[in-house]
Amino acid sequence: MSFFKNLVSSALGTFIAFGLLFVFMLVFFAGSVALMDEEGDAVELEENTVLVLDMGLPIQDREPQTFSFASALEIDPEAYGLNTIIPAIENAAKDDLVAGISIQNISAMGGISNLHTLRKALTAFKESGKFIYAYGDYYTQSDYYLASVADSIFVHPEGGVDFRGLSAEILYYKSAQEKSGISMEVIRNGKYKSAVEPYLDDYMSKENRTQIQSYMDDIWDTLLGDIATSRGLSEKALDTHADNLAGANAQKAISASLIDGTATRRSYKEKLESRFDEDEMETTNFIDYMSVAGRRKGKGADRIAVLYAQGEIIYGEGGAEMIGQEKTIKALKKIGKKKNIKAVVLRINSPGGSALASELIWEEIEHLRETKKVVVSMGNVAASGGYYIAANAHEIVAEPTTITGSIGVWGVLPNVNRLSKRWGINAEQVTTNKQALQYSPFEPLPNSTRNEIKAAINQIYQTFLTRVADGRNMTKDEVHKIAQGRVWSGVEAKAIGLVDHLGGLDLALERAAALAEIEDYRLTTYPKFDDDLDSLLEGLLGGPFGKIRTQLPPEISIWIQGVEALKNPANQMQARLPYTLNVN
Repeated sequence: MSFFKNLVSSALGTFIAFGLLFVFMLVFFAGSVALMDEEGDAVELEENTVLVLDMGLPIQDREPQTFSFASALEIDPEAYGLNTIIPAIENAAKDDLVAGISIQNISAMGGISNLHTLRKALTAFKESGKFIYAYGDYYTQSDYYLASVADSIFVHPEGGVDFRGLSAEILYYKSAQEKSGISMEVIRNGKYKSAVEPYLDDYMSKENRTQIQSYMDDIWDTLLGDIATSRGLSEKALDTHADNLAGANAQKAISASLIDGTATRRSYKEKLESRFDEDEMETTNFIDYMSVAGRRKGKGADRIAVLYAQGEIIYGEGGAEMIGQEKTIKALKKIGKKKNIKAVVLRINSPGGSALASELIWEEIEHLRETKKVVVSMGNVAASGGYYIAANAHEIVAEPTTITGSIGVWGVLPNVNRLSKRWGINAEQVTTNKQALQYSPFEPLPNSTRNEIKAAINQIYQTFLTRVADGRNMTKDEVHKIAQGRVWSGVEAKAIGLVDHLGGLDLALERAAALAEIEDYRLTTYPKFDDDLDSLLEGLLGGPFGKIRTQLPPEISIWIQGVEALKNPANQMQARLPYTLNVN
């Protein structure tokens, strides 16, 4: 019997060994492919090349960092990263072999500020004297915002342009809680902290309506301004077109000058080819071009570090889609030790989260700025905890469409006391001390516990105010007047002193170089993910030699991480924005 056990064990060991060898071979091959790309051997362009920019992928601040065989082999990428797509467009503008860009298969995803950044790069490409065409079977509003940068825009004869303005809808649960017996115990400060408002009322407060209307108007004005400039229309005319649904079908959209004409997918290709007369048009997938041209090539020994902070802030390790203080602090310490790094750009795209984790990250940034210049670049959103970790930067740069502010703290606890009574469920407790049972979802929230949590929230809020006041050279009273959980657009935030400049990552890099007094520099990015054997094996196997994990969709995986994170008491005091604005 032992013979067969040994045989099976040996066979299993051999199988695992070959499996790991296969993994390492794939990784080695992927590295070889990447090296070929860096040397420029992977993509060869011909004259009159049109780069086909397929917008069926979401746009992120940074190219996906999670290891997968598909990403390693550069097959079917999951998303565009602004850190690679923008340099590729800049290089294409200077590339004599590139004649133009064709934006196709539009399904623009990734947040309005990221689209704004991409659009600016495409505008600069056009200004170099090259053309941009765009085709869509149908344009959503965000699709059209991006496509409107093109010299000529075409839609399928049976398509249209969904151009109607911005809207936001928030559900309120007070009456539903009363009927169901399930309620949320809410402790907050600040009249604008709308994260918890739906649990307290059935109607939107005046303050919440004011702030939403204000930043939506600013974002809409930015969109109208960009589209008006590209299409040669007035903002007033575009506003009227939105009210009248002037893009409801292709012919209406043409009449309103929203687009230039109709085309099928096949005839659109013919329109592209007609630009070259007798010359033959060549096409290249933008992803392939990006693999060789999507890196900023700096000079000199000096470096600027770009530290990406993307996702909700949690107390813990964190990852590519969640900001944890441990990985972030580790990256900040690495940056601090490198003498050739003269400045840091902290790229924030976060609605906030754990107040404690935000404070710990703030402390490490405060230490870092003693030796390095720190500039913050805000993406789609840098609010609440996202602003907390930005507050002590030497300078802050935000897009006009960035959602920021939301300086406030809240806590919420689920309670099923009425529901349990309705169903005849009775919870009994045994304790050794008066305060031993801090909270039970089956009992009404004791005043002592409520007061305890309220005191903790007020303390955190006062610390938050202090961090902002010190970082922005304001008094606490001045910060309190513009805080209380209120949300601001980038335009508004600059006007009230929460940010210094309006612009994107490029401007933040310029400001960082100026503050550090350097001209020639290279970029290095942090944090590093899956950058060693242990991390790689953990990502593949679920642990140092554990069982293989089931691969879940990213949304499910992130949600599970969030639920797990909330089990930690350190994540239960939230400095977090409850929603984002969708343009579609």
